[in-house]
Amino acid sequence: MAQPSSGDSQSNLAEYSVSEISGSIKRTVEDAFGHVRIRGEVSGYRGPHSSGHAYFSLKDDRARIEAVIWRGVFSKLKFKPEEGMEMIATGKVTTYPGSSKYQIVIESMEPAGAGALMALLEERRKKLAAEGLFDEARKQLLPHMPRVIGVVTSPTGAVIRDILHRITDRFPVHVLVWPVRVQGETSGDEVAAAINGFNALEPGGPLARPDVLIVARGGGSLEDLWGFNDEAVVRAAAQSDIPLISAVGHETDWTLIDHAADVRAPTPTGAAEMAVPVKAELEAGLAAIAARLSGSVSRSLDSNRQSVRALSRALPSIDMLLALPRRRFDEAASRLGRALQLNTAGKRQLFERRAAQLTPATLQRQVLEKNQRLLELGTRNERQLERQIERSASRLSNASARLTLRPAADKAARGRERVQVLARRSGEIVSLLYERQERKLQEAARLLNSLSYRNVLKRGYAVVRDSQDLAVESVAALSQGDAISLEFADGRLSAVAGDQAAEPKRAKPKPKKPGKPAKGGADQGSLF
Repeated sequence: MAQPSSGDSQSNLAEYSVSEISGSIKRTVEDAFGHVRIRGEVSGYRGPHSSGHAYFSLKDDRARIEAVIWRGVFSKLKFKPEEGMEMIATGKVTTYPGSSKYQIVIESMEPAGAGALMALLEERRKKLAAEGLFDEARKQLLPHMPRVIGVVTSPTGAVIRDILHRITDRFPVHVLVWPVRVQGETSGDEVAAAINGFNALEPGGPLARPDVLIVARGGGSLEDLWGFNDEAVVRAAAQSDIPLISAVGHETDWTLIDHAADVRAPTPTGAAEMAVPVKAELEAGLAAIAARLSGSVSRSLDSNRQSVRALSRALPSIDMLLALPRRRFDEAASRLGRALQLNTAGKRQLFERRAAQLTPATLQRQVLEKNQRLLELGTRNERQLERQIERSASRLSNASARLTLRPAADKAARGRERVQVLARRSGEIVSLLYERQERKLQEAARLLNSLSYRNVLKRGYAVVRDSQDLAVESVAALSQGDAISLEFADGRLSAVAGDQAAEPKRAKPKPKKPGKPAKGGADQGSLF
């Protein structure tokens, strides 16, 4: 068979445009490689784009393939890609005609074996530890007796039943359950939202704010517990203002939330035991404390009672303590009585001496002295007026030489009128002063006369005086043979004290004949 020439073979080739050949290649690749699984290391990953899509590469030691994860798929991934992590991606291989590049559109991703997960977990643990989220200084103490407990777990299953049953047995309190998915693509976000939601509750609000939180899940594989290794969960646990207990998996299972929590419990049941004490143990402890307190109080009372008895025996009696003050009080009372009597007697004698000095003759003498002084003042004023008149007349005569006859006469007339007015006023002032002093003396005389004991003597009484001219107030102050004097209204009479005799019976007074009215009327006359 003859071979066609090269020119004929080239003319038989189909001709494609760039778009046609690119579309043909795209269909060929997609038909040949429907769904594939590619194992490779994540390279060039910088997180999701602002559009929500993620762009990066998968590579090995000899080749590289571009990868893209659309926004709807990326939000549902259980394991997010991380730089340098070996992953297994499942998706479709396709081309991008605009740049003649092929890529894989990833539909799911998972770490390439447990070793890759552990490496990712260790890398994340170091990163969060470097931020200080696992520091012991951030840990909070659990409340001893919480009133409200918040539980973040699945609402169904054995975990929540074990927690509620254990709390009821030990110390029943109010429990709030925030239901979440504890496994799957959205479990991490739901657990973080539950922790933040409990912390957002206001104290005293319509929904009680928990005093302690329990984040719990049963056991499972590393992939099953992966949601509790999420960064959002770890940060929410580290930033929680409410003390948090992590109880994820069995005792041998460790997740990153265990490092960030305030306390890690080996199991969910153990978390319930850490959250509340045993009520019976508390009651027994209180009873023991009450018994010790009662015994201590009794012993203290007995000791104090014995001390009081010992001190009371050493103290003196009340009578002994009050004996000296009582004696001093009696002496002071006795001295006070005598002092009052002496003071009263001295005041009475002083009053009598002053009263004896204020006789009408004394008052009359004082009035005469005042009259004499007033006369002297009047004479002095008259002489001063005469001298003033003479000086005024002299000034007038001197001024008359310098003035005409009529003005000088007018001025002299005014001067004489002024002198006469001054003389008249001076006489009125002297008369007024004299009358005022006379009224004061008359009032003093009437007051003295009304207070004088001599008015009492006029009614038939007498004052008994001893040899020292002191008034005798009692019969006991005289002895037989003492010289005494009796002062009556019209004079004195000497006498000698005799024996005491019984008081004679008084005769009935005879009716007096009406006498003639006294001259001058009943009013007292003037002392002048």
